[in-house]
Amino acid sequence: MSGTRVTAGRTTAAAEGDVVVLLIGMRVNHFYAVHQWVPVFLAMLRMLRELEKQPGRGLLGRVLLTASPRTYYVVQYWESKEKLYAYASSPDMFHHRAWAIINRKERAGRLRRHVGLWHETYVVPEGSYESIYADMPAFGLAAAHGVLPVEKRGRRGADRFAHRGTASASEAVPVAAPVGAPGVPGAGSGVEAEVEAEVEAEAGGGAG
Repeated sequence: MSGTRVTAGRTTAAAEGDVVVLLIGMRVNHFYAVHQWVPVFLAMLRMLRELEKQPGRGLLGRVLLTASPRTYYVVQYWESKEKLYAYASSPDMFHHRAWAIINRKERAGRLRRHVGLWHETYVVPEGSYESIYADMPAFGLAAAHGVLPVEKRGRRGADRFAHRGTASASEAVPVAAPVGAPGVPGAGSGVEAEVEAEVEAEAGGGAG
């Protein structure tokens, strides 16, 4: 999530304590297998919308990125690893259903070789991260935790690393981030409706 209004000058993220970062993504191994990788991509977007509609689940912010024409991933910032695990394992959330379907397809050999999937999770302790943004909208860690003038944490990277929870949370400027990602299909798209139908059909077919 990121804003669009540029903040002049230098700012830093108002994060306090440990920071939880999840990188999760996919790689299109075979572009011709559209019926395999498009549903996976749309499932990623659906999970983000689900989380953004339920902020209590713990997602603080996210950035959707591409590493190559084949590789797409999301950088996610979480309130805690406990909330991340709770979402991932919750049977009433789409993530649980989607992974059940993906696991069945993998076992049947239907996804293998066509779509690559990966994630990495990091819990970064206080004193092991710092940030600076120059003439930027709120972005990344700052979009997730709020924005502070860089002077509040120090102009040098070493000073920002040395910060230990002295800034007041009220000093941070909260960021209102838009739901959804620009340039990608929305909840009402015809393609997503097809994916919904496939997900429901898969869920029904695996219920025996």
